[in-house]
Amino acid sequence: MILFPAIDLKDGQCVRLKLGDMGEATVYNPDPAAQAKAFENQGFDWLHVVDLNGAFAGESVNGAAVEAILKATKNPVQLGGGIRTLAHIESWLEKGLARVILGTIAVRDPDLVRQACKAFPGKIAVGIDARGGKVAVEGWAETSDLAAVELARRFEGAGVSAIIYTDIDRDGVLTGINWDATIDMAEAVSIPVIASGGLASIADIVRMTMPDARKLEGAISGRALYDGRVDPDEALAILRDAA
Repeated sequence: MILFPAIDLKDGQCVRLKLGDMGEATVYNPDPAAQAKAFENQGFDWLHVVDLNGAFAGESVNGAAVEAILKATKNPVQLGGGIRTLAHIESWLEKGLARVILGTIAVRDPDLVRQACKAFPGKIAVGIDARGGKVAVEGWAETSDLAAVELARRFEGAGVSAIIYTDIDRDGVLTGINWDATIDMAEAVSIPVIASGGLASIADIVRMTMPDARKLEGAISGRALYDGRVDPDEALAILRDAA
């Protein structure tokens, strides 16, 4: 069970949004590379990075910050936000990313996801962001009629390494992860699922260790870590003990 600390990038800085609203960004560190190194020093084994500007623009915007992060940490890094072509995926993997997260393009062009999984085995994750159980795209600016679980099922057998499932209605507001929906997703597919959106306290970390949640690959934490609501030492110790 992995706890993924999150670095969300907006205008080259490490921020957190509230409910996915780019106008509701709180800057937590102007130096994302330093933040990446700090997470490594705290004992985390992975890093989750999102290019927020890129998600809206449909192309990488914070590339320089991501490259600085890759140089600053030895931890594997997964990146999402604006990655929408095979060439773009290959370019990032060549720069040292461990995993590329495909979101909007997974809805718009699922065949590209399947092609990417064949070309880069084990390196492709799908980000499914949902509002009211329906998939949202274009940096959460648009909500589709497609159910999140239905989208996940479309990638069974494709070679997707993980699904990052985000409940937008809980993102950045510290109300706790939507465990019911996330576990339902994990039970609906054989692809490993990572919980995202709303992790609020050590109670969520303990919840990760419960039997029904053990099928998850892990969970992502952002604001709760930055605000000190989750102590890294305590959280990682709980997960180690459970393992």
